[in-house]
Amino acid sequence: MQDSNSNQPHKRRPRYSGTHPRTFSEKYKELNPEKYEAEVQHVISRGDTPAGTHRSICLQEVLAILDPKPGEIAVDATLGYGGHTREILKKIQPGGILYGLDVDSVELSKTEARIRSEGFGPESFVAIHANFASLPKVLSAIDPPYVDMILADLGVSSMQIDNPERGFSFKKDGPLDMRMNQEKGETASHLLNRITENKIASLLRDNADEPDACIIAHAIFQNRTEMKTTMDLTRIIKSTLSELKRSDNDIVKSERRVYQALRIEINGELSALEALLANLPYCLKSGGRVAILTFHSGEDNRVVHSFEEGKRLGLYSYIQDKEIRGSKEERFSNPRSRSVRLRWAIRA
Repeated sequence: MQDSNSNQPHKRRPRYSGTHPRTFSEKYKELNPEKYEAEVQHVISRGDTPAGTHRSICLQEVLAILDPKPGEIAVDATLGYGGHTREILKKIQPGGILYGLDVDSVELSKTEARIRSEGFGPESFVAIHANFASLPKVLSAIDPPYVDMILADLGVSSMQIDNPERGFSFKKDGPLDMRMNQEKGETASHLLNRITENKIASLLRDNADEPDACIIAHAIFQNRTEMKTTMDLTRIIKSTLSELKRSDNDIVKSERRVYQALRIEINGELSALEALLANLPYCLKSGGRVAILTFHSGEDNRVVHSFEEGKRLGLYSYIQDKEIRGSKEERFSNPRSRSVRLRWAIRA
């Protein structure tokens, strides 16, 4: 049977056991939110994030800070699902253009297609497969090579966490990968088999403030050759901390911190952030605005230090010296927003 609008044969969606889809690949409604808006909104009303999507954090606060106007040039340095980008695009029309960067080629193509379907052509939106550390190189293609506003949301996107094939989540089994860009680089499994026990412990301390870093690192090192999937790693963490009589809640927190620490190392997130912060003032026009959403102390401390140093050197005319948090309502309705801190600055 042929689709009347396509040369491709009709493909039935996969069936699943039971009355509700359980695995990521079976969530056909949530993975196609444009077709099932009512069902997706029902999931959101429960305070959950629909599988395969992402809910933009501090959206109204970001728009107020960046204050986008028609004809301006913007950069979303972490495009993700495109929620912030779509709202900025609406406000910089007519005549404005936004450059959206993302190191994840899989999600970049999906987001570009969604934004194009809403009527934003290449004259107003440009999708770029790049790490934000290379922002000056990206902007060297435009004249002059600086913009009115830059946004960087440093959190990992829900689409990546939810998909077990990416290896970011300790809740579902999948390959122990964790690469944002799956076209190159080292997987988490390979990393843990390569580095020393002391290096593992230092990663857990430095990237996630894990209090049991040395104990967990020893257990991982002793079992590293068996660690191929996320469940292999999760089992080691859980069994190790259970022997220490840690509570279930504390074990979950440690699992989250271990995965965070490894993800940061695999993707060079802190070094990329340092490069972005060093380049930021020179990528902004006079009076240009930058807003950065951070999710843990390693990121936030670097942003605070960079903004303070920029103010001291006269590169920024104003910096927000007090963190902005998501509203009480947002933290309740979207639990993934609870750890966010919003910082911003204005170019001198």
